[in-house]
Amino acid sequence: MTTESNQAVSAAGVQTSVLVAKLWNYCNVLRDNGLSTIEYVEQLSYLLFLKMADELASDPFAVESSGPIVPPGLDWQSLVSKRGEELEAHYRKVLAELGKHPGTTLGTVFAKAQNRITEPALLEKLVVELIGKTDWVLEGTDLKGDAYEGLLAKGAEDTKTGAGQYFTPRPLIDAMVQVMQPGPEDTITDPACGTAGFLIAAHSYIRDHHLKGLAREQRLALGQGSIWGNELVPGTARLAAMNMLLHGIGEADGESLIATGDALADAPSRRASLVLANPPFGKKSAITVVGTDGKTDREDISYDRSDFRATTTNKQLNFLQHIMSLMEMGGRAAVVLPDNVLFEGGAGEKIRRRLLQEFNLHTILRLPTGIFYAGGVKANVLFFEKKPPRADDVPNTSAVWVYDFRTGMHFTLKQRPLRLADLADFIEAYKADDRSARKETEDGRFKRFTYEELIARDKVNLDVTWLKDPALDDADSLLPPEVIAQEIVEDLQAALAEFEAIAEALGGEVKPDVAAEEVIAEA
Repeated sequence: MTTESNQAVSAAGVQTSVLVAKLWNYCNVLRDNGLSTIEYVEQLSYLLFLKMADELASDPFAVESSGPIVPPGLDWQSLVSKRGEELEAHYRKVLAELGKHPGTTLGTVFAKAQNRITEPALLEKLVVELIGKTDWVLEGTDLKGDAYEGLLAKGAEDTKTGAGQYFTPRPLIDAMVQVMQPGPEDTITDPACGTAGFLIAAHSYIRDHHLKGLAREQRLALGQGSIWGNELVPGTARLAAMNMLLHGIGEADGESLIATGDALADAPSRRASLVLANPPFGKKSAITVVGTDGKTDREDISYDRSDFRATTTNKQLNFLQHIMSLMEMGGRAAVVLPDNVLFEGGAGEKIRRRLLQEFNLHTILRLPTGIFYAGGVKANVLFFEKKPPRADDVPNTSAVWVYDFRTGMHFTLKQRPLRLADLADFIEAYKADDRSARKETEDGRFKRFTYEELIARDKVNLDVTWLKDPALDDADSLLPPEVIAQEIVEDLQAALAEFEAIAEALGGEVKPDVAAEEVIAEA
């Protein structure tokens, strides 16, 4: 990279930081008015969309469309022409009317939208000064997109709202995308996209590595349908659609690239060559699952999925089965899944056998605790490919390489956060360009296990461990008190989650001990 390029990157980083700080400082004002961080970002999304639509409408170089993105009288100009209580009343009307466009980006952003800024003076300042004085389309897509994503990251830290469950740490996303190496020919999806971090990172990778060689049609496809996602929660789908729009993916007046609804409800109508996902952790959904094994597991919501080979109400196992169906033949996937997916018996064992037999599960990355905003998460990344059946029922998985990034690795969200550099050894060991060149590493973290070894394990348990934490034996390597305290909290939360799952499996009704949860949260 040239000196000029470095200076440009540095300047953009400073601009982004300044803009995030400006937006964040105003968030603090609104927090005093009763808004959570995510509610503030929601309000920003509404106003940013209207401002961007106004900029596009006034851009003489913009491609002509069939009509205005936002109907006259409900647009940005109709807002800035008003002040005080009149502005607040009109804003409420705008939000109510613009949600009536299902299937479009407009409809996704404004679905069930409500005004949370009850103080007219604060709303006026947000409209006139903070949003109104910045060009959000005509210059600096990366700057505005990164600023918005910076706010989403801050919103994920707000543990009281539970927003962190929709946010995957960016260093982990970037490492996964780097080894998967998405290309312009890929169709890319995330069936539980949260705020669209994976989709945006994949788009950015393609742009950085392939932009010069892309034909016009390929460039258009990148932003108009070859990358798409699904999100269950309308409020989070709104953030995802806006995040993608600010990063140059999708069109304000086009078909929504984020579908809203339960991804598990139906078999996929469209398949992808690359699936990147971090499905929601936590307790099982209240559902009825009807699988091809003839069994029915009953709860409140019904899933009749003939493409599911195993019947279970475990949400993570069902997402894994859904992703298997979502992949086109020859497609590949990188999916974050909790430990229970690797060792749970019954349906879990059946699904793992299918994964090894019909797919090429070539890599597992064991993740450390302390990197997710949702507490008590012990997770892994599974990397696998969909392959056609082989002759004589030979399994498509010959060996699984497991990288132990958990043992002896200690992170916290604030004092010792995960960085991309921490995953550099894994990225190197993965050998994305030629996996046949892989070797077991000298530090013992990357190890190869044959299909025969794994299939012989009890219940085909893929939760393989072999390293020992040096801190357990070496007094000189004792961890800082804050890291030890955080890991105790993580272990307690993980244990509670496992006990709840056991109680539910036995038919018991789980009533969380609020006092216990508060103690863990305060710890």
